[in-house]
Amino acid sequence: MGCEAWTVKLDAYLDGELDSAGARELSGHMRGCGACAADALERVKVKRAVAVAGRRYEPGAEFRAQVLKSVAGMDPRSQTRDVGHPGRGWKWWVLAVPALSVLMVSLLVNLYVERGKGRRQLVYSELVDRHVETLASASPVDVVSTDRHTVKPWFQGKIPFAFNLPDLAGTDFTLLGGRVAYLAQAPGAQLIYQVRKHDISIFIFQDQGRSMGVTSTPMRALSFNVENWSQNGLRYFVVGEVNPEDIEALSKLLRDAG
Repeated sequence: MGCEAWTVKLDAYLDGELDSAGARELSGHMRGCGACAADALERVKVKRAVAVAGRRYEPGAEFRAQVLKSVAGMDPRSQTRDVGHPGRGWKWWVLAVPALSVLMVSLLVNLYVERGKGRRQLVYSELVDRHVETLASASPVDVVSTDRHTVKPWFQGKIPFAFNLPDLAGTDFTLLGGRVAYLAQAPGAQLIYQVRKHDISIFIFQDQGRSMGVTSTPMRALSFNVENWSQNGLRYFVVGEVNPEDIEALSKLLRDAG
């Protein structure tokens, strides 16, 4: 199969529209094809730039506060100016205020929920992009070693926290190495593991609580399985184009090591 047949699938791959088998085949092809890997890397950068531009125009807290202030500042007496019976104006307002309050509360709750979902999806999408970017890179890791006692010390002085790595003896997993990664401009660790020739990224950052907008539940982001949890002040993300059982198994090893 020529590269043209693979490149037409890149956008579908990056958008999570390929089935699992097709995504694994394309991922394997990129590991051996520098041209397709570079093409995928460029498309990831474009996606990230578009996402950043979209967040630039998200309504902020000040704007919402101004809207609420404007609504709260409406003069009930203005309701009587164009009404033939003055008494009806204030009665209408008394009846309308509770309904308006319920509506505003409902809108604000929905806005909060949707913003949380959007923020969570942005975090997952950014990590998936970084995972794909790593796979497409000619140098996916900065410290190359299968020895956890070599990889872990390499991060000292490069990130503001320490972490533990599991002993993989007797498992199907292999540590390939690691590199420094960033999420919301905060430095963290990205570790690359392999299981049956499929790569899995482990991202570790200092836990920022609710500001990350994530919940500790397994999910799918695009065509990737993702699991995350908080432990000892750190937030772990496991991202891979593998089955959920492999994600859970590696996650358990990391939890037990922590």
